[in-house]
Amino acid sequence: MTYLHVVDLDGALDGKATSAPIIEEIVQKTGLKIEVGGGIRSLEQIASYIDKGVDRVIIGSMAVKDPEFVKAALARFGSEKIVVGIDAKKGLVATEGWLETSDVSFLSLALEMEKIGVRLFVYTDVDRDGTLLGPNFEHYQQLQSALTSASVIASGGIAQLSDLTKLQAIGIAGTIVGKAYYNGNVTLDELKEF
Repeated sequence: MTYLHVVDLDGALDGKATSAPIIEEIVQKTGLKIEVGGGIRSLEQIASYIDKGVDRVIIGSMAVKDPEFVKAALARFGSEKIVVGIDAKKGLVATEGWLETSDVSFLSLALEMEKIGVRLFVYTDVDRDGTLLGPNFEHYQQLQSALTSASVIASGGIAQLSDLTKLQAIGIAGTIVGKAYYNGNVTLDELKEF
């Protein structure tokens, strides 16, 4: 385990860093590496998180709505601090906390973002998130085949350790595990092996 993945769900809906004080407390009290997403709409928000010790900031909706914002974030903070989160429903990018669906495919957004310098993506298949139905291996394979200089972290649908093994075999750089851990399908000790 390398990073604690934190999403400000309220921020994703209202575009404000609603949970920033809680996230800052997590950083201060745990000493863990933290990546944060949800409601990232300004360079000032990114700077604030980084100044408070967050290691990586995930830009989601703004990558679709304003690619220039991603360029500016990369220029100011570097590709090691900026991650693009791609959430997709039936292959189309979902925005605004998954309440809206664009007409942009997950793969075309990933390729566009890679061209401007993004080196890490978090890809979530919204239809599988929290379901324990297994990841959308087909989408991860498509991303791995298409991207030439960027890596992918998988999110959504992880049910068991064999899912992690399959994703690793595809070449996925990392995996976010939520419900499978909370339900006891996988243990922290088992996850540390990956």
